[in-house]
Amino acid sequence: MLARRLAIVHDSTFPDEPEQELRIAFASSDRKNVDQHFGSGTSFVAYAVSTGGSRFVEVIEFPPELQDGNEGKLAARIEALRGCHAVYVQAIGASAVGQLRAKGIHAQKADRGTPIALVIAAIQEQMDAPQPPAWIASAFAGSKDDNRFDAMEEEGWDE
Repeated sequence: MLARRLAIVHDSTFPDEPEQELRIAFASSDRKNVDQHFGSGTSFVAYAVSTGGSRFVEVIEFPPELQDGNEGKLAARIEALRGCHAVYVQAIGASAVGQLRAKGIHAQKADRGTPIALVIAAIQEQMDAPQPPAWIASAFAGSKDDNRFDAMEEEGWDE
């Protein structure tokens, strides 16, 4: 069984061409606070975060079949987070951290009950810092112009 998703298709209050964004997921049962373990959590809430603001993207809920004791629970959660740059959780195992990292998703721990709004504000400050944390720098490096190699070739660069 797949995860159930509730997403905003278009948010007219957010610019069509936003600043660089990070897509961040939060393990949350109440959609307000980070309060769940990665592997046994029932849902994630995802936001697009830029230095100029944040917007709700979607809620991902997992059915009971994808809870503790299910061998496929990690794979289902990791697949559900495709497109996210990071996931904030109360706790996470080393195996899940490694599998997330292999997909380019950075696992971040937050104290139980940390408000999502507080984490988003901290991320925005870090994004605007002269030297952002490595995971943010890495996320932005991966989202640079996909045509950069074409431009380098036009300039005469060679392998």
